Amino acid sequence: MSALLLAFPGCVRLAENLRDRLAATGGRIAWRHFPDGESLVALDGACDGRDVMVVATLRDPDRLALPLLFAARTARELGAKSVGLVAPYLAYMRQDARFAEGESVSSIHFGAFLSWTFDWLVTVDPHLHRNRDLGALFRIPATAVSSTPAVADWIKAHVADPVLIGPDEESAQWLEPLAKAADAPLVVLAKMRRGDYDVRVGAPDADLAGRSPVLFDDIVSTGRTMIDAVARLREAGARPPVCIAVHGVFAGDAERGLRAAGAAAIATTNTIEHPTNSIDVAPALAEAVARQLRG
Repeated sequence: MSALLLAFPGCVRLAENLRDRLAATGGRIAWRHFPDGESLVALDGACDGRDVMVVATLRDPDRLALPLLFAARTARELGAKSVGLVAPYLAYMRQDARFAEGESVSSIHFGAFLSWTFDWLVTVDPHLHRNRDLGALFRIPATAVSSTPAVADWIKAHVADPVLIGPDEESAQWLEPLAKAADAPLVVLAKMRRGDYDVRVGAPDADLAGRSPVLFDDIVSTGRTMIDAVARLREAGARPPVCIAVHGVFAGDAERGLRAAGAAAIATTNTIEHPTNSIDVAPALAEAVARQLRG
């Protein structure tokens, strides 16, 4: 019997791509709200005897958490053999330490919640920093798919003479393998953050003449880091940069601000549905999900 793939709203296009690659049966998750704000979740698909995959990108995790729980537990009540989560964008990974007294280390608690809810997890390039891998946060099999091959192929196809630029030191963990795969030099800028919307990036210390700058980061959320990096590059006389992110969260006016700062183009992977999606990670996701199902 084929596996059943159930998609939350906002993930339908990626889910259909995965369904075809996995030869799975497709279905959707109906989700509506009562006037008092409570959620009602209904599964469109026969779960009995099947491995069930729930596809949900966690762009809005607080709003999605209970519906995820309801979907997984309902699938089990309806006879599912297993219930896995395909979360192309995995939220709550950045708060991986107690930075001030009394703060919650939410990456640990969110990992525990998803481990209690699902049997396995597949995601793309989670924002891991102090935790070296997902095994530090999850008690279930958890696979992190790399977007590097797909991003490198896109750069090779669309950017002439690229130089890869990381907007801060933390971006180096993604930038170094990407630069190798794209056969391009790299530059990492320095960043000082004073608040969520107050970011200052240092000027590049390399000659970028004759090169096409490619600013790369794993997540563009408020966009302030990348916006300031674009400004520093333009002040240094560089060409308008191509801006690439694995996960285009684009909170508030982030996309508009990035274009206004002088970005030549913006490209993201399809982990979060957005008009800037031009890099497809579905093939790599499908391979990882197939391994989980075989396991």
